[in-house]
Amino acid sequence: MKAIGRAISLLLFGWFMFMIGAMIYAAMKRREVVPTDPAADEVDLVANFAPLEFHSASGHFKGGSVTTMFGGGELDLRDAVLDPEGATLHLSALFGGGNLVVPETWNVESRLVGIGGVGDGRPKVERTPDAPTLRLEGTAIFGGWGITSAPAREEHGETVTA
Repeated sequence: MKAIGRAISLLLFGWFMFMIGAMIYAAMKRREVVPTDPAADEVDLVANFAPLEFHSASGHFKGGSVTTMFGGGELDLRDAVLDPEGATLHLSALFGGGNLVVPETWNVESRLVGIGGVGDGRPKVERTPDAPTLRLEGTAIFGGWGITSAPAREEHGETVTA
C-alpha cells in the first residue's frame, strides 16, 4: 500500500512540476507578433495567455503557423482563396486551441498529433477530390481545434455585426 501511495504522490508532483514548467515556458516564449495583414498569403499567429481573432481575406492563401498556449480563439478563412496547390497550417496547441472556420467546400486533411487533436464539425457532404485542400500539421497537448463552416457566434444563433 505504501508503494501505491508513493507512486501516486510522485505522479501528482510530476504533474504539478509539468504545469509550472509549461506556464514558465509559455510566458518566456510569449511574443508580441505584429498583427498579420488580412490579405497576407501566409500567417504567423500567436495566442499565449491571450485571445486569438483573425479573419483572412487572402487571394492565394498558402498557410502559415498558429501557436496557442493557454489561449485560443477563432481563425476565420471563409473569405480566403486557397493557393491552387493547397495550403498547410502548422498548428501548435498547449492547453489551447480554437475554432477554424473554413468554406464548406474545402477538403481538410489533418495530421495533428498529441493528447488532443482536431474535430471536423461541418456537415458530412461529398467534396470533390479537386476541391481546395487545407492540410493541418502539428501538435496538440491538452488542447485542439474544431473545424466549422460558420463562426461559433453564428452557430449559436448570435447576431454578428460588422
